[in-house]
Amino acid sequence: MDLTQNTAENIDYMVTAIKEKLNVVNAGAIKSEDFNEQMYEDLQDLYEMVIKKDRFSPSEMNAIIDELRSLRK
Repeated sequence: MDLTQNTAENIDYMVTAIKEKLNVVNAGAIKSEDFNEQMYEDLQDLYEMVIKKDRFSPSEMNAIIDELRSLRK
């Protein structure tokens, strides 16, 4: 998948991957269509950081979820 392109499919892919990696309990609350396409690069940076890490502390998980909230429309 070419994540350099700002597309709805790529946003959906990254949001889904982040939710799966973090084992988000209420995954339905985080929908890819809620994300602002103008914030694509920030979402991509967050995605790359999450995918690289194996484990997250509770505070890291909260910070990532907060960042996802800030990227929403």
